[in-house]
Order: sequence, then structure tokens, then C-alpha cells
Amino acid sequence: MPVISFAPDTGVWLLRTPRTSYALRVDGTGAPCHLAWGPRLTLAEAEELATPPPPPASSFEGPPPVGEELPVDGGARFGVPSLQVRFADGTRAFEWLATGHRVHEPAPGTAELVLEFRDRHYPLEIALHYRVHDDSDVIERWTALRNTGDDTVALPRADSAAWTVPARDDHRLSHVTGQWSAETQLHRDRVPFGETTLTSRRGITGHHGNPWVMLDAGDATEDHGQVWSAALAWSGSWRITVQRSPDGRAGFTGGAGHDGTVLPLGPGEEFTTPRFAGLHSDGGFGAASRAWHAYTLAHVLPHPDEIRPVLYNSWEATAFDVDEPGQLKLAARAAALGVELYVMDDGWFGARRSERAGLGDWTPSPDRFPQGLTPLVREVHQLGMRFGLWVEPEMVNPDSDLYRAHPDWVLHFPHRARTELRNQLVLNFARRDVADWAYDWLTRLVGEHGIDFLKWDMNRAFSEAGWPDEPDGADRVGTAYVHHLYEVIDRLRADHPGLRIETCSGGGGRVDLGILSRTDQAWTSDNTDAADRMHIQHGFGQIYPARTMAAWVTDVPNQLTGRTVPLRFRFHVAMAGVLGIGGDLTRWSDDELTEGAALLAQYKRVRHLVQHGTLHRPRGPVDDGPAAVQYTATDRSEALLLVWRRTPRHGGPRLPLRLAGLDPTARYRDADRGSVHSAAVLTGYGLLPDLPHGDWASTAVHLIRVP
Repeated sequence: MPVISFAPDTGVWLLRTPRTSYALRVDGTGAPCHLAWGPRLTLAEAEELATPPPPPASSFEGPPPVGEELPVDGGARFGVPSLQVRFADGTRAFEWLATGHRVHEPAPGTAELVLEFRDRHYPLEIALHYRVHDDSDVIERWTALRNTGDDTVALPRADSAAWTVPARDDHRLSHVTGQWSAETQLHRDRVPFGETTLTSRRGITGHHGNPWVMLDAGDATEDHGQVWSAALAWSGSWRITVQRSPDGRAGFTGGAGHDGTVLPLGPGEEFTTPRFAGLHSDGGFGAASRAWHAYTLAHVLPHPDEIRPVLYNSWEATAFDVDEPGQLKLAARAAALGVELYVMDDGWFGARRSERAGLGDWTPSPDRFPQGLTPLVREVHQLGMRFGLWVEPEMVNPDSDLYRAHPDWVLHFPHRARTELRNQLVLNFARRDVADWAYDWLTRLVGEHGIDFLKWDMNRAFSEAGWPDEPDGADRVGTAYVHHLYEVIDRLRADHPGLRIETCSGGGGRVDLGILSRTDQAWTSDNTDAADRMHIQHGFGQIYPARTMAAWVTDVPNQLTGRTVPLRFRFHVAMAGVLGIGGDLTRWSDDELTEGAALLAQYKRVRHLVQHGTLHRPRGPVDDGPAAVQYTATDRSEALLLVWRRTPRHGGPRLPLRLAGLDPTARYRDADRGSVHSAAVLTGYGLLPDLPHGDWASTAVHLIRVP
């Protein structure tokens, strides 16, 4: 199992994972300080790093701004604080006093270190948690704070953890940015000196960033080099600050919340931060991604071993024009195509005829479903498919019976306008009565109709995020909202163990390790254009596995971009994740239905590789040349290579793609073409993919080890 060891003479703690080490100690001031994070060390080797820090260079300097396990706002510290405290008498500093430690095994193959502290004068206790697993190099960290006094303590900032990377000549930051329908655009930028803050102030994880970072020395590639990364398991507003100091150090701190909010910690209250997991890899960005994928499958997803079904979603075919006859017609076409899960999207409930009305009134529209949903669900099941339903439990239209009955249930401030986005307002899930209302109708809906799957959507950011009925409500609402959201989902799944859920927020607006620990897959983006999806999926896969990445084949011209690409290309791009169909099947020609059925059947033959294999990226979508992903079985018995090429340029080089992760002594047969290749040639010299001539060419190569 993982090893946690301690040297009492030097106070050094060492955490060892299968391939890495993490070392820290409590220094002479009582502060927990970082020593090492990287290649494996023995305890004696880690102790060599426990040297006193150099004295400040001048009276303008204090301790190094990077290097503490949880930098606090106190003393002569001038770096980014992970913890800011404001006591009732106005004191803002925190002074560490170590009070104990615990090492225990919360589960087989898992070890946890807890370092316990309190302030030297004020009644505030802090516990730093470190958890390691015997099958992963990911280290989970979080912090618990408890107010043991009689006065409220204010927390302007309470991050989960701070991470320090070794000093280097240079540092580079990898992260994703974007917006609605253009999420997870990957960037690799030189880290500037000073502070770089990535954040979401929107109440959700957000389309504009995602709570993870990777740092390297500027020399890492897809296959080589040391990479330090971390991902935050939180589905609300968040903040990660990367800092680079003049002495060559870099580090980052992160947690829930954002600037401008001050979390009150009342007498006897405890606040536990979300987990901020970190990983060191010496195999480049590709190895880091594979380690995150393996960790997510082993320790995050609730049903990691399942094969996700091919789904059909009705949205792009019908929009709000939903009724029982139309859905039955689509369901019959979907079943004939080979679909396994039929999902009816928005428009099935209340007065929902557009985005202007009906949200909050979660009963089937009687004029569209005269006998309720039961006949449709029964027919879908008889067709051999599971039945799924779109819901948006956190939202309400002002034009709804729910809002007319409970206008106080939404996020708002007294005497301020209630800003509508998409003609809707946000229900305040921080309120117990609102969360209980959502749970009650959801569990009835699922139970009474035998629903197998929910597409849980959330289509706007927070505004006027107030809670007038609660003291300090505006500061408490963000954290309480997410905790109650998690609780509703947890209760719902406990009631209905067979229920599966897709997280969605206008596409990829709420994707993180926190929501993925209680859902089964994520809607990656509302943009289903295959050319754009190549880039969106490339950024998504840096941290999150293909097993969680829903990808649809939709009609052309694409509703969003107007682009037209072949059906084969659309399928091959979507086959890199959890395949879904979102086109209007009643308008597909016989040839399209035949080709689509064949491609869908091909995906079923290889999806075990996509959803549970290891990912390699032979070539990213960096230009108009070919881009490719490879998925390999863990026992190296099979591999799938997906290749896409947008628009070739005459005279451009045709370069082979070098594969990876194969059995080096084996030979592999192309299951569709019959040719046989040695692994030595495939990995050392590459494979020249057999792409059709012209624009928007693609291919899938399924390789099977020859006995």
C-alpha cells in the first residue's frame, strides 16, 4: 500500500506513491513547509532537503513567497495567501501551532495523513489532509477549519491547498479557456513573474476556464518531460492563483469561492474545503493525462466499469416542438439505427413552448402527453432502449406557476432588479426548502415513470447571488448551494441505484472532479460541429477521460456554424468519446441510415477501448494536417487509432503517425483491412493512415494482437 513515513528528529513527513514522492515538514515557526514533489525519495533522502531557508535579502523581503503548504496572511509574508482570517477583534494574521497528527487507512490501498494545528491565541483549529492511493500518483489534499470559540471568524480566503514545484530556469502554464460553445481551448503559456489568477465568478465551474493547471519548465512535450498538475473537485465558483517568484520558484494555490466573498465561520462551525488533487509525471503531458484518466476511473466516477450506451437525443431534431407521436417516430428510427438509450430533451413539461415559460413546472404537458410519459417510456423500453429525460432543476422562468407561488425562492437582493438570462432565474439551492422541493419531484418523476437516465442541465450563470433570509447570506450562498446540489443528486441516486446522470450546463459549463464523482458522463459542449469538436475534445481530454466525454453526431449544415462535413467524419470525431446521435433521423436518407448504422456498429465493437483504454495523442489538432488519437487496451491486446484531416494542401508532406503503448514484441492485424504490422514498426517508424482523398477525410484503424 502507499507509504507515509515520519522522521521525528527532523520532523520530515514523506508520502510515497507508486512513482513519486512528496515531502514536507513543520518549520521552526510552526508553519507546515514544502520540501519536495517529484521523483521517488527515501525518507533519509528527503531529510537532506530539510535545510534552513536563507535569511531575507533585505528588510523588504520575508519568507519565500512560494514554499509553504498553506501560506497564511500573517507575519512578513508577501506572497499569495491560501488562508486569510479575520477575527472578531479585527486581528487578521494567523500564527501556526502544531497540536498533533494522525495517520490512518480509510480504505484498503489508501493512506491518509492529517496534520493538526491551531492558532497560538485565537480559537481556530486547522487540519491539513493528505491522501494517497496504491494505484495512483495523484495526491488528494484538503483543509478543514473549525471555530472553537464564541465569536464568528471571517474567512476572506480559504483555499484547499498550495502546491510548490521545484525551481527551474523557466516555467510554463497549461490550462484551458473558452466560452459557451467553444469550451476547453488548450493554451500553453510562459508563466510571467508575479501572480496569474484563473477563476470563475459565475457560481458554476464555467465555460471560460476549468479548475485545473499544469506546470512544466517549458521543455515538456507530449511524450517527455516533467509535469506538475492539479485539479479542483468543485462545481461552483473557484479560483487558482499561479505565482512565479524572482528566485526561480513557482507554485499555485486554489480553492472554492472568488474574490469579494467572505465566508463566515460561526461558533462551533467547521468548514471543509473541496479536494485539490495534485500529480507529478515524468512522461510529458500524455503521461499526465493518462494518470488523471486512470485516477478518475478508479477513484472518482460512481460506476467506472460500465460501458456507456450509445444515446439518441431529440433536441436538434425537435427543439421545443415535443409531443408523443413525434417522439415515438424518432424512437423507432433510433432503435433501428442501433441506439441503446433514448433521451427526450426540453419541451415536455408544463407550458414549455419556448425558453420563455414553464421552467419549474415539472409535470408532463397534458396536450402533448395526454396519458403522461408512461406510454412513451413503455414503448422506448419495448424497442430495447433505455429511456432518458432532460431536466433543469435549478432554474425557473418568471412565467411559471412555481415562480408565481414562490418568488422568494430565487437568488436575489432586496431592492435590486432580478436579471434574467435566457428568460430564467436561478433557484436558490442553498435554501433547504428549495433543495428538498427539487429532490421530491425528481425522485417521484424517476420512480413513477421508470426513467433510466437524466440529462441534468443548468443554462445560466449566477447574478444577484443573494440570500436575504439568511444572515451573511450572500457570503454563504455559493458554498451552501453546491453542497445542496451534491446532496440532491446523492439522495436521488441512493433512491434509484439504476439511474444514470449526465452533467450539463449549456454544454461544458459544469465539468470538474466534484460533479463527476456523482454523475456518469458530461455533455462536453453545445457545439456539435465536428471540426470545432476536435479542438474542444483535445482540451477536455487533458484531464478528463473519454469515458466521461459525450459526443454527438448531428445534422449538416451544422445548426451553430453552418459547416457541412461528411457523415463519416462526424462519426469518427464523435467516436473518440461516448457516442451519441442528435440529428433528425426522420430526415436522414436511406443511404445515411445505412452508413450511420454501420458506423454505430463499428463504434460498439471498439468502445471498450475508447471508454476504458489508455489514451495517446500521436498528433494534436494543431493545423490542417491530420490529427489523431489512439486508445489501447490495458493488456495491450488491441488498439484503436482515429485519424481526421480537415483540408489537405497540395504538396504537403504525408507523415506517418507513430503509435505508442503496444506490446513491443507483438504483431497486430488491422481488423478491417487484414494487413499485419509489427509493433516495432508501428511505434518506431509509424503508420501512414489510409485516408480518403479530399477535404474532411477520416478513418478508424482497429488493431488486434496476433496470437
